[in-house]
Amino acid sequence: MLLTEIFTASFFHLLLLLIVANGTPIILRDLFGKHFDSALDAGILFFDGQPLLGGSKTWRGVFGSIILTTVAAISMGYAAQIGVAVGLLAMSGDLCASFIKRRLKLQPSSMAPLLDQVPEALLPAYMMQQIFSLDAVSMTVLIIAFIIFELSVSVLLYRIGIRKRPY
Repeated sequence: MLLTEIFTASFFHLLLLLIVANGTPIILRDLFGKHFDSALDAGILFFDGQPLLGGSKTWRGVFGSIILTTVAAISMGYAAQIGVAVGLLAMSGDLCASFIKRRLKLQPSSMAPLLDQVPEALLPAYMMQQIFSLDAVSMTVLIIAFIIFELSVSVLLYRIGIRKRPY
């Protein structure tokens, strides 16, 4: 397979949409602080005594992610539904990862390499593969690119004070 068959415009569009979807909650937290930060799980504990998702998963983050991903998709020439779907799928992957992290008794915002990146990239890539013309190889490369980008940028955002931790 040629690199030009992997690195298509739609590949980079989906990568950018994933970055917007997953970066938005962090940026909104930094912009709004405690305003509009109602926890998705409303503090409910699962039967294991751990939070369902944890306080860092907010309505503001989920809705903001979906809205800004939709705006980004429209600006790239995609239908609004594509942006809604990518944002919703990315946030669903992120929430699944948080649910698993709570079952593992990891604190909210704690580091869980790969678990923190793969679900939020894999779910949208898999579900949107036809729309973005992805095959198994390009989906794998997309997920790896997302992991590298997220881990690299997280350190940078920590250094400039946007992230609370360097991961």
